[in-house]
Amino acid sequence: MPLTPQEADRYQRQTMLKELGEAGQERLKNSSILCIGSGGLGSPALLYLAAAGVGKIGIIDPDLVDLSNLHRQILHDTDRVGTPKIESAKARLYQVNPHVEIILHEGRFEPDNCLDLLGPYDAILDGSDNFPTRFAVNDAAFFLKKPLIHGAIFQFEGQVTVFAPHLGGPCYRCLLPESPPEGAVPT
Repeated sequence: MPLTPQEADRYQRQTMLKELGEAGQERLKNSSILCIGSGGLGSPALLYLAAAGVGKIGIIDPDLVDLSNLHRQILHDTDRVGTPKIESAKARLYQVNPHVEIILHEGRFEPDNCLDLLGPYDAILDGSDNFPTRFAVNDAAFFLKKPLIHGAIFQFEGQVTVFAPHLGGPCYRCLLPESPPEGAVPT
């Protein structure tokens, strides 16, 4: 679907980049991503995905906004303490960009629902904070041949990796075949 005149105006500073251009912006508009988690990792990522014009953004996070989240989860604010993070995220993302479609998935990401959740999306962003979820996300993305953007943070350290084994690269489980022993790695 082509850009509307209002969208062309909104994204003009990024479409002037030769690496993106109008064709790249249209590709973003027609793409979709599922973000698992809207906390410390998902929060800034979701803001940038919406601002950049990714057309369809799915969010799954079972948690409520807590006052202790607000210093690092910039998607949420004081007025939303006690509300589901996905509802808080949706409200804020529509303020950032009313042209994107936000799809909320209630509940927790589980092995028994992962294929159905990931299926409709072009890419997956894993902002989860535990190994069982990371492995379930990896396995589903691997099976469905979806690119997986994996992020992890601890205190002042962070990492981001893109896994695309369907294009010949490794997967998350290729690098870390099993969960470390309980308590060996902080989350």
